[in-house]
Formats: sequence, structure tokens, C-alpha cells
Amino acid sequence: ATFNHNNTSFPLTGQHISATCNQCHASGQYDGLPTTCVSCHLADYNGTEDPDHEAAQFPTTCQTCHTTSNWDATFNHNNTSFPLTGAHVQATCLLCHASGQYDGLPTTCVSCHLADFNATTEPDHEAAQFPTTCQTCHTTSNWDATFNHNNTSFPLTGQHISATCNQCHASGQYDGPEPDHEAAQFPTTCQTCHTTSNWDATFNHNNTSFPLTGAHLTANCNQCHSGGIYDGLTTFCFDCHLADYNGSADPDHQADQYPTTCDDCHTTSNWTSTFNHTPLFPINSGAHRNEWNTCWECHRNGDFADFSCTHCHEHRQSEADDEHSDVNGYVWLSSACYSCHPDGRSLQYPPQFPGMPKLK
Repeated sequence: ATFNHNNTSFPLTGQHISATCNQCHASGQYDGLPTTCVSCHLADYNGTEDPDHEAAQFPTTCQTCHTTSNWDATFNHNNTSFPLTGAHVQATCLLCHASGQYDGLPTTCVSCHLADFNATTEPDHEAAQFPTTCQTCHTTSNWDATFNHNNTSFPLTGQHISATCNQCHASGQYDGPEPDHEAAQFPTTCQTCHTTSNWDATFNHNNTSFPLTGAHLTANCNQCHSGGIYDGLTTFCFDCHLADYNGSADPDHQADQYPTTCDDCHTTSNWTSTFNHTPLFPINSGAHRNEWNTCWECHRNGDFADFSCTHCHEHRQSEADDEHSDVNGYVWLSSACYSCHPDGRSLQYPPQFPGMPKLK
């Protein structure tokens, strides 16, 4: 046969030249066949794993990355917004695109190197709260840090040059002292808090207007002075414990409009409420002991200045009326219950109900 395929709309090039007719015309159809690559190479497309074309929803325009001369992809990553340099050049597609996502991935170092950041111990990046701008100290050519201490306010000289990071930064702190003396505009009279025998601060918070007690003793400076402000801060509990107030569910301080004077019920030694209900009404002794579970059972409307006796006692007014038929001035009302039974006992008659025997 002298048929010349190059005279058709699909000239043969590369590996197509050595293909037999049956490889493309297996069905015996020679006229009107599609000329798109994927019409013959769909199995190759579906079977490709690195990268997984199907999972990643790659387009089926094979010629974008492949040629007939060499099926190896010719995709050039350097034509994207993330050119490959250094060790990135040797990385396989799946190392960065493990999820099968190829479009819209973040290009920040830490998005791929978070595990490296968290696992680094010399120095401990996570504990020291290092920034996650890896490129500040690292390059794609060499992951070893290129941080130059001589560009800081403390250039290294002599024996300091060979010291490891942890020898000076044993506490994991790399940026300024705690507290930040400069930002807080501390006075430069160092001897106020330090001595030549021990540089550790001797500042005594108890000499201020806010002595430290209880759990406050173990708090570090930054927990209360996070803004670097050390003078003129409020000493009102609520200003630091707003989140605790809003997060309290039983009772719901915010919904019930509790006062924000935390120290009415709480102490620095124990955040669990220390409110003593007994002077108002004994709920932890006598007949009411172990008869309730939550505040809501008596304070039905969320107002803790209001209470309900009738919710638990004598739900039906008719029953209460019968039991109090001999009580002058009786009314079916919680406040009236309390006036006769201020400590929860059964038989008590106040002076305003004439004719009632006195409690002995």
C-alpha cells in the first residue's frame, strides 16, 4: 500500500509513525475517527498515578504536557506562580500535591513544612513562637538555617560564635526579655529588680496596688500584661475574666445578667463559686438538702432575685389552699411561702398572721 497518512488531517509524527494501523483503527473504522489524544489514550490518562490525572481532574488536552516523540510530561512548573528551585526541583508531584489538588494550593513554606517547624528542637521553633516565614532563615537549596546573629543587636564574637542556640536561649525565648522592658518603657534603674548576684528579677508584685494571691501567683507576666502595658492596668477581675464570665453555663452568667463583681462568689485560690446560699435560704441542709440539681429549679425565669416555691411544692393551687385553710392571711404565692417558711421548715407562722401559735 502506498497510502500516505500525512496527506490526511492527522499527519503522523513521533511514536505515531511506528504504530500499526490496527493500534488506532482496531474497530476497522478508518473514516471520521476523532483526532483528540484522549480518544486513544484514555486508558493512559486514567492509569497515571504520579500525578493522578483523574483524581486531580486534569484536563484531557494531553498535548499541553506531552508530545508524540516522548510521552514523558514536558510541563514546566517554572511557568506557574511557584517556580521550582533547589530541592524542590527533585520533588515528585505527589510530595506537594498528595491530596490530588493542583490548582489553588498555598505557596507559603509552612503549608508544606509545618511538620518540620513543629519537630525542630534546636532551637525549638514552636516553644519559642518563631514566625512561620521559613524563608527568613532557610532556602530551598539548603534547609540548614542561614540566620545571621550578627544582624541582631547582639553580634556574636569569640566563644559566643561556637555556642549552640540552647546554651543562651535555654528557656526557648528568642525575642526580648519577659516582660519586654523596652516596649513597656520600664525605668533603666536595673537595681530596682535585679542584683549583681542573681540577674533573675526580684520585683515583688505584692508591693503594688494589686498583690498576687492564689492562682495569680503562678501566672507569667504576659498573661496579664499581653499588650506590654505594666502601668495603669485595671485591677477589676472582669477585665481579665470576661471569657470565663461569658462561658459559664450553670448558671449562665451572661443570660441571667449576673453582676460582674466576680469576687462576690469567686476567689483567686478556687475559681469554683464560693457563693453562700444559706444566709438567704438553706438549700444545702434541712429538708432541701439533695433535693435540687441546678439553680434553674428555683429560679425559673433567670432572675436570681426571684424564686419559685410553688414549682416544686403543691403544683396545684387547690391543694395548697386546702392545706392552709386554717391559716389567716394565706395566699398562694412564692414570696408568701418564704415569709412563713424562711428556713424551709414546715410549721412557722410570722407575726403578720394573727392567731398563729409561736414557733418554739
